[in-house]
Amino acid sequence: MRQRARTHRRRGARVIAVALAGLCAVSMTACDSSSPKGARPDSTTSRPSPSPIPLWDRTPRSLAAVGDSITRGFDACAVLTDCPEVSWATGTDAAVNSLALRLLGPSGIASRSWNHARSGADVADLPAQMAAAAVHKPDLVTVMVGANDACADTVERMTPVDRFRTSFEASLARLRKDAPKAQVYVSSVPDLKRLWSTGRSDPLGRQIWRLGICSSMLGEAEDDSPAAEQRRDAVRQRIVAYNTVMKDVCAEDERCRHDGGAVFDYRFSGAQLSRWDWFHPSRDGQGRLAEIAYRNVTAAEPPA
Repeated sequence: MRQRARTHRRRGARVIAVALAGLCAVSMTACDSSSPKGARPDSTTSRPSPSPIPLWDRTPRSLAAVGDSITRGFDACAVLTDCPEVSWATGTDAAVNSLALRLLGPSGIASRSWNHARSGADVADLPAQMAAAAVHKPDLVTVMVGANDACADTVERMTPVDRFRTSFEASLARLRKDAPKAQVYVSSVPDLKRLWSTGRSDPLGRQIWRLGICSSMLGEAEDDSPAAEQRRDAVRQRIVAYNTVMKDVCAEDERCRHDGGAVFDYRFSGAQLSRWDWFHPSRDGQGRLAEIAYRNVTAAEPPA
């Protein structure tokens, strides 16, 4: 009887052990139903990979502008006068619908946009303007510069390409030092020869040109001699070289976007040029610049 009782106890112990093992297996499976059969639970296998944060923010919430007279709205409202309210970059004029107005809205443009451009500025002035813009820690800085480097008294006095590159590189370096996360949108320099071709037939425009506006391109506007044509072509080629420099330098900065030559390629009509100088953009022309900038800043991919 004792032997039979011990045998029953051993059998009962084995049954209990098997049952407990089954319960443990069920419990482990319930705790990690996503694990492969027979594999240990691993918290890293079920954790989703984080999405990469894009370096280019298509909805910046603050904007600073640097550059020359085009960004100051020169000659768009009155003769030989800045008119920053119609600036393509930071203007408040609803008809222009500037880049800042489109991005920030009427309520944000007054407190979150700044225009540090200056009429008459060339690329050598850009580092100081960048330093002033960086103080605001803007999300986006717009750049339009280079026309005055080509618009010298003579072809020989245009800014050399290597010096242009040095100043432009120094400008981005200064911004990166003071506002490392700021995005930069670089506009190409307009095709000044096309502007000459559009405005040369206007008597008032030619009178203004004689005051010294871009003499290297606009001087002796009615002269069609081979020498005059060669002079204008030299200015145009220098602008092409400036645009190439800015595009190449911008490509080396992961937070910089060049317009791909969109402004250089744009064919400004007479209505889009100042009625006083036929050189600077009118209110309508400023609006076209704003459209180009907004399209490029908000695009999913940079221009080709």
